[in-house]
Amino acid sequence: MKINGNAIKQGNVIEHKGGLWVAIKTSHVKPGKGGAFAQVELKNLRDSTKLNERFRSSETVERVILEENKATFLYEEGNTLIFMDSTTYEQKMISKNLVEDKMDLLEDGMEVIINLYEEEAISIELPDTVTVEIIEADAVVKGQTASSSYKPAIIKNGMRILVPPHIESGSKVIIKTEDCSYVERAKG
Repeated sequence: MKINGNAIKQGNVIEHKGGLWVAIKTSHVKPGKGGAFAQVELKNLRDSTKLNERFRSSETVERVILEENKATFLYEEGNTLIFMDSTTYEQKMISKNLVEDKMDLLEDGMEVIINLYEEEAISIELPDTVTVEIIEADAVVKGQTASSSYKPAIIKNGMRILVPPHIESGSKVIIKTEDCSYVERAKG
């Protein structure tokens, strides 16, 4: 589907320079001289390279609609992740490279969305939030206020996150998968 260059929104996938790119950031610029344009930061879906491009409203780009398949993560084998398609129950083998920095948050039995383009897996979306266990949390420093300060903590997979002062080792917390930021203490 063709769209104007200034209609690109964050999260859109476009065909550009012979590859598939996802828009990470967009900003619209109206200079004093000349026409308005969209400044777009793009990330290649296949090799993760980044690119900054300007698109004028007169330019058109091909917007790509990816097919979304729900799947369950089963296990990892070497450099490959094994998923089970939730509708066909077929096993899919996908390279670890598609998960990149979110690999530490992937757990057995986790429901994910696999984005496909012409039957090729392009990206994997984890749930918006996950529950993780804190295995190590720094002690609270006297005089810190609970509202403004966070302390470092380490979760079960070894990843470092920031949590409020009242969170202790052994606690379970909910974090966002997008940026690993603390949401709330898990119930139960």
